[in-house]
Amino acid sequence: MSHYDDVNPNEALLAMGDAVALWSVGDVTAAEVVRHACDLLVAGYDGPALRMLAAVSLRHADDEMPDVLEAALAELSLPYYERGSRAGQVAALRALAARVVAGTMSPSSLTAWAHSKIGHDRLPLAERLVQLDDVYGCVEYSDTTDEDVDAEVVAEARRIIQSPPPGDSPSMR
Repeated sequence: MSHYDDVNPNEALLAMGDAVALWSVGDVTAAEVVRHACDLLVAGYDGPALRMLAAVSLRHADDEMPDVLEAALAELSLPYYERGSRAGQVAALRALAARVVAGTMSPSSLTAWAHSKIGHDRLPLAERLVQLDDVYGCVEYSDTTDEDVDAEVVAEARRIIQSPPPGDSPSMR
């Protein structure tokens, strides 16, 4: 049985969207995005740009993948995020918040990510998580427990994934 025997089309598409968002903030490699393109082909998605993306050499993915990514995403009706873009930060934040809600990422890992990747006063949607990262650092000096902060982070993660996505305006790219 190969890795590709159980590729669910919807899961493959969601995973690609998350990978592209995380690539835009530097948390996923170009090679990983190419692997997700392969998963999509196996799951039944097709298109010339998607095939070109899946055919990118993993060794040269950093150089070659960005040239075909936007067209492949257009074929899939997925948004494209430029490296370092605010829209990419929002999408990556939503992807990681969903992992916390699903229980596949720890709440403290999400706050540490938000603090290091976004920081204070840069992205309103992430601001409470950044503040909660600071709270984790002060737990031993207060009546608050790690579990209390975890619960607040999970609630904030739910709020983030339930909030309406920003418009796809050129200023967000």
